Amino acid sequence: MKSFKFTIQGNKYDVNILNIEDNTAEIEVNGTVYKVELEKKMSAPKTPKLVRSFAVPSTESTPSQLKTSSPTAPKGTGFIKSPLPGVILEIHVKEGDKVSIGQKLITLEAMKMENNINADKEGIVKSIKVQKGDNVLEGDTLIEIG
Repeated sequence: MKSFKFTIQGNKYDVNILNIEDNTAEIEVNGTVYKVELEKKMSAPKTPKLVRSFAVPSTESTPSQLKTSSPTAPKGTGFIKSPLPGVILEIHVKEGDKVSIGQKLITLEAMKMENNINADKEGIVKSIKVQKGDNVLEGDTLIEIG
């Protein structure tokens, strides 16, 4: 486990701690093994466990497919949100356009990469909440489809 070098009254000692269990330690001093009883219980140091929180994406990350809704809800309505922070490079649709699933709506630059944001529902573009050059954060609403 650990090695130490001691000099006591001019005598040199090489000490190795081999094992610690409860309050008994097994040590080696200049090649001779001793069992030493400790007054205080010692434990081997533990490496801290890093715990990361579970990240939930702010947009749907499933493949583009039709989703069922309640019979009374308007079909194809919803919001397209930014999946990550970035800058709007290009808007490929305008208000009143009919969009289908998988159609490219916006090009977003994030971390020096261009990302296409596609429609995950069918409908007509009711409103565009951003303009070219706008900075957006993760989860910001970009387009409303109705």
